[in-house]
Amino acid sequence: MKNYNLTLSWSVFKNNELEKSDRMLVEAAKKATDGSYSPYSEFRVGAALLLDDGTVVTGSNQENAAYPSGLCAERTALFAAGHNYPGKVVIAIAIAARNTDGWTEKPITPCGACRQVMAETEALSGRPIKTILYGEEETMIIPDGTAMLLPFCFETESMV
Repeated sequence: MKNYNLTLSWSVFKNNELEKSDRMLVEAAKKATDGSYSPYSEFRVGAALLLDDGTVVTGSNQENAAYPSGLCAERTALFAAGHNYPGKVVIAIAIAARNTDGWTEKPITPCGACRQVMAETEALSGRPIKTILYGEEETMIIPDGTAMLLPFCFETESMV
C-alpha cells in the first residue's frame, strides 16, 4: 500500500491589496456580470480571462428555461477565447458574482465542469492558469493552476 498527501495553497487578499493587473481583471469580471442572462436564479456571474498577448476575454452565465441547458461564465469565456483567439495562452481568470443584494461577500469557486475545462485549457497550453476569485470581503488567488481546484481531473491519458 502507498499513502499520498495532497497540499493545497492559495492566498487571501483584501481587495485594496491586489496587484494592479489582478484588480483590472477583477473589474472586467465584475463588468461581465452585466451580460448575464439569469432570470431564474438571479445569480449573475462574470469571468474575465487574460491571454498571453494582453487580450482580455469575458463571459457571463447564461441560463435557460430548459435547465440545465445554460452555461457558466467561466466556460463561456474559455470557449470564446478558444474560438476567437486560437493558440493564445490563458494566463489568468478572474471570477465575480452578485445576486439581488449585491456582490457576494465571499469568493465563489468554479463548478466541477468549469474546473475540468480549465484543466484541459492548461494541459493544451502547458501553463497553469492563475485563478482570482473575487468577494466583497476578500479575494482568493490560486497561483499554481487548476490542480489546486481539481487535483484528480480527467485527463486525455485517462482514455488510453
